[in-house]
Amino acid sequence: MNEEFNYGTGHLSIGICLDIASGKTKGVIADEAAAHVHASWQEVQKIVKAQLPVYGINTGFGPLCDTHINEKDTSTLQGNLLKSHSVGIGNPIPQEIAKLMMICKVHALAQGYSGINPATLNRIIWHIDNDIIPVVPEKGSVGASGDLAPLSHLFLPLIGLGEVFVNGKKFPAAEILKQNNLQPLVLGPKEGLALINGTQFILAFAIKAVARLNDALNLADLIGAMSLEGLMGSARPFDERIHAIRPYKGTKLVAKRLFALLHESEICNSHVNCDRVQDPYSLRCMPQVHGASRNAWLHLKEMTEIELNSVTDNPIVFNAEDTISGGNFHGQPLAIPLDYATIAAAELGNIADRRCYLMSEGRYGLPKVLTNDPGLNSGLMIPQYTTAALVTENKTLCFPASADSVPTSLGQEDHVSMGSISGRKLNQVIDNLEYIQAIELLYASQALEFRRPMRSTPVIEAMHQLIRKKVPFIKEDRIFATDINNIHQLITGGELLAQANDIAAKNNINLNNDDEFGIY
Repeated sequence: MNEEFNYGTGHLSIGICLDIASGKTKGVIADEAAAHVHASWQEVQKIVKAQLPVYGINTGFGPLCDTHINEKDTSTLQGNLLKSHSVGIGNPIPQEIAKLMMICKVHALAQGYSGINPATLNRIIWHIDNDIIPVVPEKGSVGASGDLAPLSHLFLPLIGLGEVFVNGKKFPAAEILKQNNLQPLVLGPKEGLALINGTQFILAFAIKAVARLNDALNLADLIGAMSLEGLMGSARPFDERIHAIRPYKGTKLVAKRLFALLHESEICNSHVNCDRVQDPYSLRCMPQVHGASRNAWLHLKEMTEIELNSVTDNPIVFNAEDTISGGNFHGQPLAIPLDYATIAAAELGNIADRRCYLMSEGRYGLPKVLTNDPGLNSGLMIPQYTTAALVTENKTLCFPASADSVPTSLGQEDHVSMGSISGRKLNQVIDNLEYIQAIELLYASQALEFRRPMRSTPVIEAMHQLIRKKVPFIKEDRIFATDINNIHQLITGGELLAQANDIAAKNNINLNNDDEFGIY
């Protein structure tokens, strides 16, 4: 670990956040942020001493906001808040997501508008640095007033309650604190509310989705190019001139990438003057379809980075005389782009399924179901059933959760974002998409073999070679689920994309020249 990030004062990107979670970068509280946090904490103490009525400091919560709380009960109030709001159900979220939640929360609190005790902030950082990850159920948040239920579970270990993961195993939080000679914290005024008001559950899923969808978008172009070669498609629709007169950012980038991937391909050059006038949309319109998904990704990335560097607490403490109870905890700014990105991810799978179908039809010189002996062998007839099933499942997940709202908290919280559901189901769609892409690679790598001895370009050939190390040419029927899973591992492990980028760099093929489409 040789990099540091300053919580509260640095600009937190998606890539840096993931690097902190993986241990590549260490997050620290520098002197400037520490001073801001301490000053804000002191302002809250002034409010309590002066008995100024401020929501959540010396009042009840939600519809109980008009109930005054005595000074001696303010700490009990905060502890009760964490316990009463821990109502999550379902399986635990992935440990990486819970860790991202803590990283995002520390960065928000360290900006000095939340009245958190510096000691509380340091305890959260201890959890991050030592990979002692709270157990957080996946369901229960409506995305306003922030992610109350999951954040409550996330911070129960601070007060010695709940469970934590240590080396992948669950333990009572109290047991782990005792092993490390640490006492449960006693939360002061405002602290419980500062911990659980916020969008960090939605945000953590958004961070992971932005990174995963970015990889899927890059792979979509690479896989689409291989499929096009297998189908003897044309690269002419990727001419930059036609995209300059309809200049969407995503479309232009995809066209440029596809053109670069296919430039000087022996396969492409072999049929330049053939009598095929135009290709089906799933080949010819890759810039428009993949590009539209890139535009949606770009919007989600922008919104996620804004949220990453925002304060989503309530009330906001400027000073003892100036606190504002607003709505920065509301998840709608992320919920809508998450739903938009869900459609974008689903469409990548939709068009990939169509290319699988094309390759199985027996057109353009390919044998039916991509086998030399159809009939005795079913060949690659049935894997497309799986892509069809996954595409349909993704369609059902495209209903926008942000279009719904169920009033809660006795009507005080009468409009909620449901962004927590948006974030979770986007990642479900990406799960399915990664399998669809694995199946398209199974088809494309098989189709490419029928164009031998002609060769494609260095990047496509290198991808094909890597796949062949795991999945041999299909001569007769076998259990194709094994092949699909082997290719899926190349995708999710990052090996396939890394190989493609490495070969592109070595051959001076420019695939990624725009920082706007990166995560740092």
